[in-house]
Amino acid sequence: MKSKIKTYSADDIDVTYDIPRCIHAKECVNGLRAVFDEKKRPWIQPDQAPADQVAEVILRCPTGALHFERKDGGEAEQTPDRNTVELAENGPVYVRGDVTIINEEKEALLEDTRVALCRCGASKNKPLCDNSHLDIDFEASTELASKDSTGKPIEGVTELMVEPAPDGPLILMGNFEILDASGNVVYSDVDTALCRCGGSKNKPFCDGSHHIIGFKSE
Repeated sequence: MKSKIKTYSADDIDVTYDIPRCIHAKECVNGLRAVFDEKKRPWIQPDQAPADQVAEVILRCPTGALHFERKDGGEAEQTPDRNTVELAENGPVYVRGDVTIINEEKEALLEDTRVALCRCGASKNKPLCDNSHLDIDFEASTELASKDSTGKPIEGVTELMVEPAPDGPLILMGNFEILDASGNVVYSDVDTALCRCGGSKNKPFCDGSHHIIGFKSE
């Protein structure tokens, strides 16, 4: 996974921006243009709004490209008390919670509360989304092809570990809930495999299509 972090400072708050993780969801620009304006240089100016407002908008960033550090004693970002998954129409899997991406040796590659995972198979920053779904005209609904779960929220949050299987799916280990666009739980489970090759007929779940299409991951 690539990382290139820039820091933008104000008296009350520092904002960090990890460039390769940004897919231009524009939650920041649309939420607080006084601070986040791509037409200005620098494009992030955290001294142009109260630290509370800056922090609140950063928490909307679905990829984790933006984070903050309070210098005024304000509340730091909290780990969500649920692990949630949202499917973007023709786009990535957004995950929020106590998330750790690991490798085959179970070593932590990234620990965060917000990540965007590639599900089209084309990202050059796997397992993270880099907007390659736009280049290949990837199509995937936000609807589940099948529902074998009750859809009830899971009691007691645990760490959600994400292991990208070599040439295979995203293996989720821990409890999680899939939400619809309105924030309702439509699926809940403990441990599963999500498609990341783009070929599954049972999206977002893996159905073994990566074997058929010869999916290769770095």
